[in-house]
Amino acid sequence: MPPLTPPSRREALRLLGAGITLAAGGCSKPVEEIVPYVRAPEQLLPGVPVRYATTLSLSGWARGVHAIAVDGRPIKIEGNPLHPSSLGATDVFAEAAILDLYDPDRSRTVTERVNGIASWDMFERALSGPLSTVRGERGRGLHLVTGRVTSPTLARQIDALLQALPEAVWHVHEAIDEANAERGAELAFGRPLRALPRLDRAETILCVGADPLGAGPDQIRLARAFAERRRDPARFGRLYVAESALTLTGVKADARRAVTPLEQAAILTSVANALGAGLAVPDLPEAARRFAQAAAADLAAHQGRALVLAGPALPPEWHGLTHWINARLRAPVDVIAPPDRIEGRIPATLADLAQALDRGSVTCLAILGGDPVATAPADLDLARRIARARFSVHAGLHGDETAGATHWHLPLTHELESWSDLRATDGTVSLVQPLLRPLYDGRSLHEILPLFTGRSATSGYALVRETWRERGGADFEGWWRRCLHDGVVADSAAPIVDPGEPRLPALPEIRQAGGLTVELRPDPCLWDGRFANNAWLQECPKPISKQVWGNALALSRAEARRRGLEAGDVVRASAGGRSIEVPVIVESGVAEGVGVLTLGYGRERAGAIGNGNGIGANAYGLVTQASPWLVTSVDLAKSDRTETILRTQNYVEIEGETKKLFRQIDLAALASAEPKGIGADQPSLLDPWKGDADGHAWAMVIDTDACIGCNACVVACQSENNVPVVGPEEIARGRMMHWLRVDIYDEGSPEAPRAGFQPVPCMHCEHAPCEPVCPVAASVHDGEGLNLQVYNRCVGTRFCEANCPYKVRRFNFFGYADGQPYANLGAESVKAQRNPNVTVRARGVMEKCTYCIQRIATERQAAERDGREMGPVVTACQSACPTRAIRFGDLAKPGNAIAELRKDSRHYALMEELNTRPRTTYLANLRSPNPDLKEDRA
Repeated sequence: MPPLTPPSRREALRLLGAGITLAAGGCSKPVEEIVPYVRAPEQLLPGVPVRYATTLSLSGWARGVHAIAVDGRPIKIEGNPLHPSSLGATDVFAEAAILDLYDPDRSRTVTERVNGIASWDMFERALSGPLSTVRGERGRGLHLVTGRVTSPTLARQIDALLQALPEAVWHVHEAIDEANAERGAELAFGRPLRALPRLDRAETILCVGADPLGAGPDQIRLARAFAERRRDPARFGRLYVAESALTLTGVKADARRAVTPLEQAAILTSVANALGAGLAVPDLPEAARRFAQAAAADLAAHQGRALVLAGPALPPEWHGLTHWINARLRAPVDVIAPPDRIEGRIPATLADLAQALDRGSVTCLAILGGDPVATAPADLDLARRIARARFSVHAGLHGDETAGATHWHLPLTHELESWSDLRATDGTVSLVQPLLRPLYDGRSLHEILPLFTGRSATSGYALVRETWRERGGADFEGWWRRCLHDGVVADSAAPIVDPGEPRLPALPEIRQAGGLTVELRPDPCLWDGRFANNAWLQECPKPISKQVWGNALALSRAEARRRGLEAGDVVRASAGGRSIEVPVIVESGVAEGVGVLTLGYGRERAGAIGNGNGIGANAYGLVTQASPWLVTSVDLAKSDRTETILRTQNYVEIEGETKKLFRQIDLAALASAEPKGIGADQPSLLDPWKGDADGHAWAMVIDTDACIGCNACVVACQSENNVPVVGPEEIARGRMMHWLRVDIYDEGSPEAPRAGFQPVPCMHCEHAPCEPVCPVAASVHDGEGLNLQVYNRCVGTRFCEANCPYKVRRFNFFGYADGQPYANLGAESVKAQRNPNVTVRARGVMEKCTYCIQRIATERQAAERDGREMGPVVTACQSACPTRAIRFGDLAKPGNAIAELRKDSRHYALMEELNTRPRTTYLANLRSPNPDLKEDRA
C-alpha cells in the first residue's frame, strides 16, 4: 500500500464541495408523494396497535388468534382466549404465520407452464374447454384434490359441485394424517368417530408412541390441560411413556422406556391383558415387561382418571385396542363425529388418483392447496403421473413442486388476507377475516372453486356469510359482528356422542423386520414441509436436538457405535429400491435398532430460504403407501462425506453441575423442600440494592415443570422484537441472535435420559456483571430494575457479552436486519412485518431481552392518560406460552403473584452463587417416579 499523502488545496476544496452537496441531498425531501387520508377510517389512530380476532389453520384444523396490526400492517400474532384450541396462547406455527404473509417468494400472479406469466381471464378461457367436456359427461374426468376440509363453507361448495357433477371425484391428501387412528375407531365402534382425550381429568396416563404435548393442531389444548392439572400436587398423577426416541411428552414423563415400534405394540397388548383381554403377547425385554406391568397396575388403580394414548405409527388394530383399554378404565375421553367429514361423502385417496391417471381418464385435475407432489408417498411417483392429465391446475401460496408439475398455477391468498371459516378439533367453528387486502393477485379457495362450476368468481365474504345466514337468525348482522368480535361461533362444538361398547379387535401378527427401522415424524419446526420457506422456523432450534437449518437421522450412541458412525457422517439410507442421503446425529433416548427422521426438508421449489443446497434430507423419499410412518429393513451405507450438524446447544457433560443449574424435585420430597433465594445473602463488593426509584420492580418467574420446550416463546420474542435471522453460515460460527433460548438439561444417562427444559432470557440482574465493564455506559440499570441496552451508545466492545455468565447477549456482527440481511429477508415486503415500537439494530450493536419494555411503556402511557394505576403487563413470551409457564409482574405491587411465586418451595435462581441477584427466577421441575421402576430415578 503506498504511503498516505495529504491532499492538495484544490483536492481539499473539491472534497469539501462534494460533502456539502451530499449533505444537502441527504436532508432534502423524499421524492415519493405522501397522500393523507381524505376520509380517515374510524377508530384508526396512527401508531396504535389494533387487534382483530381471526383464525389460522394447521393441517386444516383451526386455531383462533388475535392478529395485531399497526397502521394497517399485521405485525404480530397472539392467541384468542375464547378459542378452545388456542386458549389465549400460540405455537411456533401460529407465531411464524406473520412472516409467511410477507414472504417475498409468494406466488404473485397466474402462471402457465410454457408461456409464464398469465392472467385470471386467460386461465378461465383455458379452463372452459376441459370444463365443457366434463360437464357433458356429468363430471366424469374431473378430479379435485384438497387437503383436510374443516371449513363449513368450503364443504358446502364441494358438496354443491359434486351434486352438479356427480361423476366428478374428490380426493383428500394430508401429509400428516390420522389414518391409523381413524381406521382404529371404525374397528372399535363400527363407524367413524374422533376421540378427544381430556388430560385435565386424567391423572395416570400411558403414551405408547404418542406425543400429545408435541407439535400439532391440538398441542396448546392438550399441553394446557396437562400443565394445569399438575399444578395441584394432589392431582399430579404419573405419566408413563414408551417411545422410539425422545419427544416433548417423553421429557415430561415420570417413567419412560425407549422401545422399538414392535415392542410398543407388545406393551399395549400386555396392558390389555392385565385388564382381561386374553390376547397372545409377543416376547418383551425384561425392562419393557416390568414397565408394562407397572403402568398397567397404576392405570387399573386409578379407573375413571386413567388414560392410554396410541401413536400414529401404530397399526389401526392397536388403536382399536386402545379404545377397548380406555373403555375398561372408564377413561376421560370425549367422543364426537369427525368434524372434517362432508355428510354422505367419502373422499378418495391419492392412490385412487394415481390409478385414474394411469388409465388416462383424468380430463381436468384441480389441486387446490397443499403440495402433494412433495408430500405424497414416493412409490406413487405423482409428478410423473400428473403429466398424463389432459389439463391440470394447482392453487397454492408458492410455486412449489406441485406447481412445477401442473399446466397452470394460481396464486392463493394468505389466511390473513381472506375470508373463510374453519373448525377446531372439537368441531368449534371460528371465522377467518382479512386484516389487509391481498398483497398480490391472489384469490381464496372459496373464490376459485366456483370457476369449476362455470360460475364467475364470487367474493369469499359473500360465500361465508351465505353459509351462516340461517344460523344468524333475524338479527343476522348483530350475530355476525358478535362472531367476528369473539372469533368463534358460539355453541358450534360437535356434540359428544355415546360410542357404545368398543369391540376387542383381532390383532395381526407383527414380525421383527431385519435391518434398521426408521420412524418418520412431523418436524417440530417445519411440520410437513409447508413452512420450509419460513426463516424464523428454519432457525428455530428443534426442542430436543437443538438442530437448525436441516434434519438428521437420529441414532442412539450404541447403534452409532455398532455401525461405526459419528455425528455428521453422511449415510445412504436405502429401502425398497429407494434411497436418500442424510447426515447422522447421535441423541439420547433413542431405542436400539431404530432411527428417527423428521419430514419437510430437502425441498426443491420451496423458495430462497427453504430450497435444497444442503438444507436437510427429503424423508418423503422413503415413504410408501403401505407404511407412511415406519420404514423397515433400512440399509445404511456410510459415504465419504460429512456435514456439520448446526446446533444452538451442544451436548456437554458436566459432572454434578446439572443438579445445580436445573433443580428437580421428586413429588414425595416436595413437602420438605424450601425456596431458594437469589443470592442476596452472599457477600458483595457492590453497593446494596436500594430499591426501584420509579416505584416498580419488574420480575419474571418461569415454571420449568410446566415448560414443554415447544419454542413458542422463542418465535414470539423474535416476532415482537424484530430479532433478525442470521442464516446457517453464521449459526455455524455460533452467532445465533435469539433473545430467548430454551436449554435442555439431562440428569440421566444416554440410554435413560431424565431431562427438562429451562427457558433463559436476560436475567435482569440487580448486580449485573455486564454494566460495570461497558466503557460507554450502554448497559445500564433503570429505576424499575430493568437492565437496559442503549443502542446508540454501544460501540461493540462486547465486554458485556464476555462478562455475562448467562450468555444471553447477542452481537450484530453484520447488519442482519440493517443492510446485510440473509437471503431475501431484506425485501420491502419483509420490512412491513417489523414492530414500529422496537428499534431495528445496526451492525456492531449488542442486543438482548428487554422484558418487552415497549409493552411496559405502552401500559404506562395508557395509565397516565386514563389517570389510573398501571395494570398488568404481558410480555410476548408470556402471552405465547401454551402452559402459562412464564409469569411476569411487578414485585413492588402489593398482592402481585410474582412475589408469591418467589416464596414457593420450588423457587430457585440460576447460578445464585454468583450473587448477580437476577430478577428472572425459576420454579423447579417436579417428577413422580414409580417406586417399582427404580432405574428411572437418577
